[in-house]
Amino acid sequence: MAPSPPESCLSLRSFFDLDSLDTRFTTPSSVPYKPKTADSTTDLNNSRIGKRDDVLGRGSGGRPDQRDAPPPSMWATKEFYFYYAMLGFIIPYMFWIVYTVSRPSDPRYHKFEHLLSPGWFLGRKIDITDNQYHGFRENLPYTVLLLIFHPLCRRLWEAVHPASVKLNGSASIRNGAAPAHEAAEVRLEQRTSFDFTFALLYLVILHGFSGFKILFILAINYKIATALPKKYVPPASWIFNICVLFANELCTGYKFRSMALFVSGSQGTDLLPEPSFLVRVGEWLDYHGGLQPRWQILFNITILRLISFNLDYYWSLDKRGGSLIEKKQLDPANLSERDRVAIPAEPQDYSFRNYIAYTIYAPLYLTGPIITFNDYIAQSRHRAASIELGRTFRYGMRFLLTLLFMELILHHNYVGAISLAEPDWNTYSPAQISLLSFFNLHIIWLKLLLPWRFFRLWALVDGIDPPENMLRCVSNNYSTLSFWRAWHRSYYRWLLRYIYIPLGGSSFGTMRDAARSVVTYFVVFTFVALWHDIQMRLLIWGWLIVVFFLPEIAAGYLFPRRKWAASRPTLYRMMCCAGGVCNVMMMVSANLVGFAVGLDGLMAILRGVFRDVSGLLFIAAASASLFMGIQIMFEIREQELRRGINLKC
Repeated sequence: MAPSPPESCLSLRSFFDLDSLDTRFTTPSSVPYKPKTADSTTDLNNSRIGKRDDVLGRGSGGRPDQRDAPPPSMWATKEFYFYYAMLGFIIPYMFWIVYTVSRPSDPRYHKFEHLLSPGWFLGRKIDITDNQYHGFRENLPYTVLLLIFHPLCRRLWEAVHPASVKLNGSASIRNGAAPAHEAAEVRLEQRTSFDFTFALLYLVILHGFSGFKILFILAINYKIATALPKKYVPPASWIFNICVLFANELCTGYKFRSMALFVSGSQGTDLLPEPSFLVRVGEWLDYHGGLQPRWQILFNITILRLISFNLDYYWSLDKRGGSLIEKKQLDPANLSERDRVAIPAEPQDYSFRNYIAYTIYAPLYLTGPIITFNDYIAQSRHRAASIELGRTFRYGMRFLLTLLFMELILHHNYVGAISLAEPDWNTYSPAQISLLSFFNLHIIWLKLLLPWRFFRLWALVDGIDPPENMLRCVSNNYSTLSFWRAWHRSYYRWLLRYIYIPLGGSSFGTMRDAARSVVTYFVVFTFVALWHDIQMRLLIWGWLIVVFFLPEIAAGYLFPRRKWAASRPTLYRMMCCAGGVCNVMMMVSANLVGFAVGLDGLMAILRGVFRDVSGLLFIAAASASLFMGIQIMFEIREQELRRGINLKC
């Protein structure tokens, strides 16, 4: 038997392991997580491959459904040595091109210099023109203090409300020998009562008097779930919450002054010589809007939790004939993630207090990740086995490294400032235009990744394990379908549970099924676009994503993996890679429209790229580079399959 490697090597290797990021990536959702011991292997059995959750468009497109035994490793082949040599030059050159147009020596530098801020690295300025990242960066010291303060407050709360009080001071509880069920109920009571109390305080600090608006919306939604006849709950929940999305946008958060003007009959006469007492009160209430007066900007994430509670409650009404945990003979202290999500909470758990505690749960309130109500209650009753001190520490260090990388990028890549300065793209070469756009998407990815990881870290420290939102680097994607599964993963899983599966999922066996499936995709991504923001460019983005799904799905059925990979594996790999290049081009275009420059900006960029022969040559070189990079991506996934991990993205 070969000797084990030193523990330090294992720790270093595990630092960037998928298991350190989220155990959901290495443990199938139907299997309860078990902490690894010294005798256990870090790899899963190959028999677990293919037992992951159902996904949008399963088994189609790109590098199709990888369920068979993976082929031998190609890392040490001549083909891949060629890729290493080429990419070893191309990738640094890509960074260099973007860096050169961001230097003070660039003749266009004066056009965007005023948009830059003083930096801290080697005397260079930093580009923090993105409002989302700027806000996160400015408030990071305060949120770090909150990350420390909130769990400490919970410990104090538990000391003031000990288990012995909750269970009438029985001797068995005081001696630490409480029955498992009673101990779980005590933990649930302690956690949800604290979360409820802290939620009210959190709302007041964040939103001031606007917190009452949020509580009013939450109360109406709760009544829809619990007071309406059962058959009306799903449609009423969807109609109400979609109307709230539009109303929040159109009414800009329901200003108290505007409501006072409406009540007093003075609407439309803003320039009053002497505002009435009611209007002055409204202005005073608006002035005391807390640290985040524009509460409606981040309320979209709460909408998802409102729908989750209502539908989880609605589905629980059909499963009240007995405990599913007892029927399935499951261990309630260590349920699989699928069981935590699917098995309803107890009837008494759907109380208004628990509902508020869940929807305004402080670590996940502002940005997520998204966790369902059932999962929140299950983890409040029993601490998830996946929460381990070592893993949480490694996750926190990964967040700090990502933050450092973002800061270094923004000190050397001024793509945000260049775009805001409305440049004349004709003065940039096709390579410069394309790579500025490409790096713009990476900055978007990083600015979303950082808050999602920070707030998930806060939840882990507090004892709740929500899903990781970002699985792959944005550059490690070649499939439109897989990209969607790995980007904002908790939202993707929410869409599966509450929209995609209830609408029937997808099937392309017949033309009728295919047409219905396409309609399902359009419904899902129309909601996704409207949920992000009510803007035409986002609707266009959502519809483009669906259009870009179709060639990949068609390719998966025209060239089935089981037929082609077995008889002509090399040809099939090359064909998949060529399709992946097209997918990357389409994904870059769609995301530039939705989250960066809009449709007009994309057209301006394309005109700049294709204005002469040099642009066509660059596109050819870029396609060849993507081809080599996608081959590396294929092998990364094959390596995961050899370890028994099938992420399907």
